[in-house]
Amino acid sequence: MIEAFRNLNEEEEQVLYDIPVWVTILIAGADSKIDKKEIKEAISVTRLKKIRARQDLIEYYHKVSLGFESNLKGYLALLPEDTTESSKIIIKNLEKVNSILPKLERAFAIHFYESLKDLAKKVANASGGFMGFLAIGYEESKLIDLKMIKDPSNF
Repeated sequence: MIEAFRNLNEEEEQVLYDIPVWVTILIAGADSKIDKKEIKEAISVTRLKKIRARQDLIEYYHKVSLGFESNLKGYLALLPEDTTESSKIIIKNLEKVNSILPKLERAFAIHFYESLKDLAKKVANASGGFMGFLAIGYEESKLIDLKMIKDPSNF
């Protein structure tokens, strides 16, 4: 068990393990089409973070990376085709973290939140643009800050 999760129950832990998947789906699907480049980038980022994340997040990303791709495909298959309905489900799943972050050590919660925003930015940059410019589309830019997740540095 990850030391930072000692005050959490199994359901809360699972929410935290699933959050990178929901962030990926939110950003990749912002323009109503999920690009393979965005998915590949998200998989790559979660694998890299198990090696290069902040020290307190390495064990977390090690566990996330083990099932990330299959969880991503599974959740995508469960989402409704209607983008309005699927957006509601995605946002609801992301908002679950708001009741959990205050239960974590403040430093871990802040690093975790910053890491999610980094993932969102990398997924958004993975597709589109011309020669690296304007890679983040308008719809992605409205979501990249993950405003549905409360910033733990403000607790």
